Amino acid sequence: MNPLARQLNETLERENSHVHDMLSALGRSIYFPKEGILSQSAEAKAKAKKYNATIGIAIENGQPMHLKVIQDTLSTYAPKDIYEYAPPAGKPELRTAWRKKMLEENPEIGSKLIGNPIVTNALTHGLSIAADLFADVGDAVIIPDKNWENYELTFEIRRGAHIVNYPLYNEQQKFNAAGLREALFAQKSKGKAIVVLNFPNNPTGYTPGAEEGKEITAAINDAAEAGINVIVLTDDAYFGLFFEGSLHESLFGQLADIHPRVLAVKIDGATKEEYVWGFRVGFITYAGQSEALLSALEQKTMGIIRATISSGPHPSQTFVLHALNSPEFSQQKQEKYEIMKGRANRTKSILDSGKFDDAWGYYPFNSGYFMCLKLRTVDAEALRVHLLNQHGVGTIALGTTDLRVAFSCIEEGSLEELFNLIYQSVKEIETVSASKS
Repeated sequence: MNPLARQLNETLERENSHVHDMLSALGRSIYFPKEGILSQSAEAKAKAKKYNATIGIAIENGQPMHLKVIQDTLSTYAPKDIYEYAPPAGKPELRTAWRKKMLEENPEIGSKLIGNPIVTNALTHGLSIAADLFADVGDAVIIPDKNWENYELTFEIRRGAHIVNYPLYNEQQKFNAAGLREALFAQKSKGKAIVVLNFPNNPTGYTPGAEEGKEITAAINDAAEAGINVIVLTDDAYFGLFFEGSLHESLFGQLADIHPRVLAVKIDGATKEEYVWGFRVGFITYAGQSEALLSALEQKTMGIIRATISSGPHPSQTFVLHALNSPEFSQQKQEKYEIMKGRANRTKSILDSGKFDDAWGYYPFNSGYFMCLKLRTVDAEALRVHLLNQHGVGTIALGTTDLRVAFSCIEEGSLEELFNLIYQSVKEIETVSASKS
């Protein structure tokens, strides 16, 4: 094992042996090199005042070389802020600005010890980093039965972990904390579990309320008390889009210091929150018991980044930083929030009208981009295909009964027509089925 990796492992063992035990084999082996091109280039950047012949970029007239046809479209920005490599951990100013935003929007985090957010290539990359660091073959990854399908690729296919599902909703149509607890305690013989909490949930658009949040935290704490090491990943992709009756903070704040056997990891980003999906700017942030522990985790994270993408794109990091620092940012974001909330509320009022009740029910939703219909009479995939081929309407079929509708991408005035077309398609399929029987 590389001496740097060994040193990081020793730090983790000393600061919190449970966190050390959570690491995968790759997580134990990975490190960020302190010597080599990056470190020597960083030293040269600070001291080489005459000539800096280190890193693989080109300089012209004292600034990064660039093509005019590209710079003309980016003239607001200095070449040094878009063409150079960003550091593996991300643009320092952006990391600081995102941390400030995170603390303002999640007051509960303020009293906890957390690391500095590390920039990822959006949230999928953040989840992939967490999978590399903590998931080994056979480890349990606990997610609800209503989930984002990419979890399977990230944890099960790439890392060989085992997906464990529990029902998202209980009989009261609230978050099923008892189901989470049962899934956790089923891992007692293994002594380790990875829990992914995705709120607002994709695909249902559901976020727990305050009491449900306490039940979730209690279930995780009880598992830790029972001797299970729990890595909790809060996938906060749609953070901030909370419309009614839900938590307005990430559960990362509650989980950050609840137990030495619990490692809370926040994965978020500008992707969905700031409506910049193609920018691919995300963050991964750790909570811990000491600065030394956080530093060791961050060094290993940087090692994963260095070994995979080297560093994230610099231009999009600069664009997001510029937005966060703009005095107009909060007002413009609030304007978009109101549009999204209006679409969610209009969707709910249409569905609650009663005129579609013979065709479907719907899963509770109060946040995010999506909602899910629960079809009563037709197959979801058959309906999806019929909608697409006969009416030019795109939806997502999940299993046999669930149809995901992204109200986020439908203008409020068009929502009623959308659901009318879905209902019409249900009836058309029913008619065809009846004629064949």
